[in-house]
Amino acid sequence: MTGSYSRSASGSFTITDARYVGGRVAADLRLLYNLYGEPSHERIEKFAEEVALLLRDGYLDTVDYGFRDTATNAWKFRLRYKATAGGQLVDSRPGSFPDPVDLTGYTFHSFLNYSSAFWLLTSSQQTGVKEILPISRTTGTAPSAVAGTSTTGHGYARNGTGVSRDVYVAF
Repeated sequence: MTGSYSRSASGSFTITDARYVGGRVAADLRLLYNLYGEPSHERIEKFAEEVALLLRDGYLDTVDYGFRDTATNAWKFRLRYKATAGGQLVDSRPGSFPDPVDLTGYTFHSFLNYSSAFWLLTSSQQTGVKEILPISRTTGTAPSAVAGTSTTGHGYARNGTGVSRDVYVAF
């Protein structure tokens, strides 16, 4: 069952709320593991906590998880989560992926974009934020998503903040 609601952003968004949303992302990642064998359960828990911490503090813009062709740096299958606050939020059941895709020869990859609020921090504040995260990320180029289909309309939210999810599958 899918529900949606509107809420003023004036309420406080706690770490408990953020972990609820991160847990929904983790449920999607566990489904990826069940279908494709990646990411590991240990990494899933770290990804969920990373989402929760960044979402709570307003430092998450988008985070992608999926499988890419390393030779062309192009996504074959991608889940993209975009931070959303206020307005019309959706809290869906995790899952609802398209039919399984043949991902033989593709590697699991994740790419994160920080929000504009993060980039307004001083470099020492940015370093402090990154140091508390359970994932150590390196800079790089986002994989492309050119020839494929995207499905939107799914998301996870609580107390006025959440993420919208887009599923991309290459042709």
